[in-house]
Amino acid sequence: MGISHYIKEIGRGARGARPLDRAQAADLFGQVLDGSVTDLEVGAFCLAMRIKGETPEELAGFLDATAARSNRLPAGGGPVVVLPSYNGARRLPVLTPLLALLLAREGLPVLVHGAATESRRVLASDVLAALGIAPLAALRALAAGEVAFAPTALLCPGLQRLLDVRRVVGLRNPAHSVVKIMNPCNGPAVLVSSYTHAPYAQAMGAVFELTGATALLSRGLEGEVVADPRRTPEMTGFLHGQRQTLQEQQPGTLATLPGLPEDIGVDATAAYTRAVLDGIYAVPDAIARQLAHILQLAQAQASPALRRSA
Repeated sequence: MGISHYIKEIGRGARGARPLDRAQAADLFGQVLDGSVTDLEVGAFCLAMRIKGETPEELAGFLDATAARSNRLPAGGGPVVVLPSYNGARRLPVLTPLLALLLAREGLPVLVHGAATESRRVLASDVLAALGIAPLAALRALAAGEVAFAPTALLCPGLQRLLDVRRVVGLRNPAHSVVKIMNPCNGPAVLVSSYTHAPYAQAMGAVFELTGATALLSRGLEGEVVADPRRTPEMTGFLHGQRQTLQEQQPGTLATLPGLPEDIGVDATAAYTRAVLDGIYAVPDAIARQLAHILQLAQAQASPALRRSA
């Protein structure tokens, strides 16, 4: 069938390009994930979308196509907290594993998923491995209080191939947006997502509304979903697609944080994570607030009264 007719619509530049509707976007992205189009078409799609930008309807269609082609985590006893981790550490330690383990300590099953999209960064998967949490070889239901890491290739091989295009083209593409907002679970989930640039906050929030997701959205730490421990960002919650402001942004940035290592390497980050979990250092306030908001969303989603009224 091919995708050239779609490329003609989205590839007319920032002003001339036309957005696709949800069904068209799902068809286009599905063909890309299936590998049924040429490398040239894939490159044209990635560059066209990079220039045009994704609309919420297009992102929802991309999610539809991804869900239809993904291996899903089997349902367990309650909502799974989903933490995408694709950026890693650049200047500050990657603290996504800390957030995951704090959530697990509260009795929630936590799925971290990711892939190496930045060659020179320390990844959450490396820190989790240093803490004794190896990547899953096969998807399975998670127990309460368990943290697991799923490589993207295990969830959706086509999505991993599209992520790898960045190494050739040098630019992000829609796959990098999809992995931050997708639900890889068969059962209920709380999606924790983040943005770096403000326009993405609007688009991602609109997608959560369109898809009826339960999610927490905020500005992250160097592209990671965990809150920057030095700041108090705005946090927006979505409960079955219904938006609510959970926390207003507060001004100011802490100059120092007790125990936070200057060394962003795997061993130093793992040691700091253990120290916080053992109570040697306090949980940074920004992360403690994020933790509380995620727990609130998980409890609301699990409420029998809410399920009956939804």
